[in-house]
Amino acid sequence: MKIDIPDGKDAIEYVWGEMVPGIGPAAARFSMAVYAHTTLGLREFEAARLRIAQINGCAFCLDWRTERDGEKVEDDFADAVTNWRTTTAFDDRTRLAAEYAERYALDHHGLDEEFWARMTAHYGELQIVELSMCLGSWLAFGRLNHVLGLDTVCRLPSGPTPTAGRATESAAGRATKSDPSPATSPPRRK
Repeated sequence: MKIDIPDGKDAIEYVWGEMVPGIGPAAARFSMAVYAHTTLGLREFEAARLRIAQINGCAFCLDWRTERDGEKVEDDFADAVTNWRTTTAFDDRTRLAAEYAERYALDHHGLDEEFWARMTAHYGELQIVELSMCLGSWLAFGRLNHVLGLDTVCRLPSGPTPTAGRATESAAGRATKSDPSPATSPPRRK
């Protein structure tokens, strides 16, 4: 970890809350809002979120699986996200969500008319704006947590702390383990 955390303090609560009280709690609310208020389907949501997690290398984000109404994506979904160009597991919307996530993170200036024609054929303007805001949240906060070393101390609501080794494996394109916890929301949601 790159930040000194006082003894007895939770690293996430300290950094995201106490250290910068005018910014951290607002950022946390935005981070939670993309889960609480999304209208995107679970598969396209997770394809985009996991592609950003793979690019960021955030251990926690790679281990997390969003659950909705008792449903999660299949165990090998992260592999399909890694191979979004060629996987047969994705429909056009899910594939586009993964592609948009990658291009948003790595080449946002390269989002050309051909891409937008495909995107608008499958997503309405509201969904494009929503997905863009989700991508911005995941990109920014996943990188923040990874850069500061917080991604290895995040805890799933009822699961283990992700390990840096699994993040390295996932970032290298190997399989990730799905979250075994029964959690239904992202961490720290109140």
